[in-house]
Amino acid sequence: MDLRNNRGGDPDTVAFVCSYLLDERTHLNTMYWRRGERSEQSWSLPHVPGARFGGSKPLYVLSSDGTFSAAEELAYDLQQLGRAVVVGEPTRGGAHPCKGWTVHPHLETTIPTGRAINPISGANWEGTGVRPDVPCAAVESLGQAHTLALARLAG
Repeated sequence: MDLRNNRGGDPDTVAFVCSYLLDERTHLNTMYWRRGERSEQSWSLPHVPGARFGGSKPLYVLSSDGTFSAAEELAYDLQQLGRAVVVGEPTRGGAHPCKGWTVHPHLETTIPTGRAINPISGANWEGTGVRPDVPCAAVESLGQAHTLALARLAG
């Protein structure tokens, strides 16, 4: 799964994609929101259209320093579940949703309004990025993933 330079998207899409890659309903993430001090859990879906890829086939996720936000969540969730091997560069490190406010015509402030909490690690990738299991330059990650997959088949 190539997430190099993927700038993110909707967390619901992360849950949808994960639903194809797991065999059973799984708690993926919890978003804690400052306003109202509330939490929202994200789970893989019990039913998806079409056939699932399943939870037992090898899965490699390619990452780069351009991988951000929801794409990072996808990589992090699969890595924490032990479902995928992340190959490539550390990601950018954006796990906290933010909101911007104009405080002056020439100044805007951006403040986190929530934070992601992984049910396995109890943490997230904010500021650190998702650390690859197999670090290498992003341009080499596809070749590295192929080598890993071939070694797994041979072994």
